[in-house]
Amino acid sequence: MAPKKRPRMSKKAADAGKADDGGKVSAAEASVGGKRKATGKSKESVKADDPPAHSHWLMKSEPESRFENGIDVKFGIEDLKTMLDQTSCWDGVRNFQIVKEAYVDHTQFDKKDVHFDASSKPDNPKWSMVDVQYQRMMKRFIPLSELKKYHLQHRAQGGPLKDMVLFARTRLSVQPLTTEEFEFVVSLEDKAPL
Repeated sequence: MAPKKRPRMSKKAADAGKADDGGKVSAAEASVGGKRKATGKSKESVKADDPPAHSHWLMKSEPESRFENGIDVKFGIEDLKTMLDQTSCWDGVRNFQIVKEAYVDHTQFDKKDVHFDASSKPDNPKWSMVDVQYQRMMKRFIPLSELKKYHLQHRAQGGPLKDMVLFARTRLSVQPLTTEEFEFVVSLEDKAPL
């Protein structure tokens, strides 16, 4: 018997009456909500003690088949590219840092879904989801081990990845990047692997 696939509908697709598949997605340049958000602060207004503004997100992918409760949760960047408008919902996100442009994750109420949460109630939902849109593939794959080397190097000598959340909270499937971190990671595509 073929594995079950879980149908997903993003808010955008639901509003347009179009279904799509969702899941965990990754891309160096997938944007949350279909567009990048401005930080709302000019460079002059940002103080040294302000927390970093995050307008970019690093997302974990499930490009290989993985089954939860008999359901294949595979969904990678190549899958995102095939979606209508190259946009899909990102369900099952358990990260409270994503709050802008998020909406209630309906999968938390579906007993048959791998993201079901019996303690979450429709009148007081715990989980949110966002839409992500494909922007482009990077020119080369940048492995986690390479990012870790740069992170350690930057912690010792200074550099944009010195405080990268990826290495502080490694279990999250989506993590914020500052603009400086994002630009550095994207710049790696034109460099030889470390």
